[in-house]
Amino acid sequence: MRLTRRRFLTIAAAAAAAPGHAVAAQSWRGRALGADVSLTIDGPRDVAERAIAEIPPLLGEVERLFSLYDPSSALSTLNRTGTLAPHDPRFMELVAVADRGHRMTQGLFDPSVQPLWLAMAQGEDLDGAAQAVGWDRVRWNDSHISLAAGQALTFNGIAQGFATDLVTARLKALGLREALVNIGEYSALGGPWRLGLHDPNFGVLGMRTIRNSAIATSSPSAMQVGHRQHILHPAGGALWSTVSVEAANATLADCLSTALCLAPMSLIRQVRQMDGVQRITLVDPDGNLTSV
Repeated sequence: MRLTRRRFLTIAAAAAAAPGHAVAAQSWRGRALGADVSLTIDGPRDVAERAIAEIPPLLGEVERLFSLYDPSSALSTLNRTGTLAPHDPRFMELVAVADRGHRMTQGLFDPSVQPLWLAMAQGEDLDGAAQAVGWDRVRWNDSHISLAAGQALTFNGIAQGFATDLVTARLKALGLREALVNIGEYSALGGPWRLGLHDPNFGVLGMRTIRNSAIATSSPSAMQVGHRQHILHPAGGALWSTVSVEAANATLADCLSTALCLAPMSLIRQVRQMDGVQRITLVDPDGNLTSV
């Protein structure tokens, strides 16, 4: 079984500009990192066309870093050899953010769950695979990373957000001031941009408006691997039907929306007070909506 890298983020796919927002001059759709990609750009046509031309190669660079399905990617090399000194500093940049997410969520965000994914996909012993899980056993610095015996990493819960931020930064560097980037997570330049908040079990439950910020949404039941939900941690299963996180950047929103599906309300309230976190919206198993 081939596991898709898409995290099944459930913000409504049709991102409509808020009332009064100018109609986008250019748009583009594609696919990267297992997710549908879309750009909506409101700006000079020549700049928008240049941006659209630059984005596919940039996404290709990200896939060559973090794809689990490209045996020559940096991540595949790390998982195969157990050690990596990446030539591209963006790899270790993401490792650093993943480490922060791990600490912010008291260990619930853990990229070392890849052995569990593989065991579930192949019908193998989960208890044995769980023994390899533990981000605290990963050793890394600014230029090198090494894994403990039996370990493997997945950045499925954060790489799409990282790619979203890279694309947003590229658009901004080109001088664009009004754009919406969607690579499984949404990041806005300018705004307001209005998005529907959708739960796979209860439908559209509300709207969210973002301006120069990002939003990511995770719904554990949107994908099953075997008889298990796709958001994994050895300590237990998901407590929420959907978690949506609005944050200063998509990388942070991405990793938090993944991990907080597993978190009690007490931890969620703590995370909400941390730097860069703007709002957390929760849908419980009965369909009740709460924002903190």
